Amino acid sequence: MRNNQFYYLVLFVLVIVDAWLLAHPNLIGQISIFWYDHDYLETLPKAMATVAVTVLVALLLGFLISRALSGTLAAVLAVTLFVVCLFAIFQTYTRFSTGTYQLMGSGFKTGAVLLPVILAIIFGKTSYDVLTTKKPHKRR
Repeated sequence: MRNNQFYYLVLFVLVIVDAWLLAHPNLIGQISIFWYDHDYLETLPKAMATVAVTVLVALLLGFLISRALSGTLAAVLAVTLFVVCLFAIFQTYTRFSTGTYQLMGSGFKTGAVLLPVILAIIFGKTSYDVLTTKKPHKRR
C-alpha cells in the first residue's frame, strides 16, 4: 500500500483538476450544458461527484479484476478495458475538436479528454499489475 500512495495522490489531484475544468466552461459551454441538460456538470460539487464516482467505480473494477479473476481472464479483461479507454480518448478528442464542441473553451475540452485519460491510467496500471504478478501454482 505504501508504494501506491503516490499513485492515489496523483489520481486525487487529477480528479480535482478534471472536475474544476468541467465545471468552468465558457459562455457557449454553459449554454450547451443548460440546453442538453447536463446538470451533473453545472457546479463544481456536482462535477466533482461525477468524476469521483466514475474514478472510484473504475478503481473498484480494477481491484476486482486483479484480485478475483484468474490470470488469463484477468489479463484479457484488463487489457481490453485499457484499449477501450484509449479508444474513448481518441473519440473524445476528435469530437471536441470539430463542430460546435470546439467552441466550448479549451479548459472544458481538456477536462472532457482528461476523464478517459484518468480511466486509461487506472486500467493501464491494472493491466500492468495483472501481467507482471506471478500467481503461485497450486499443488495437487
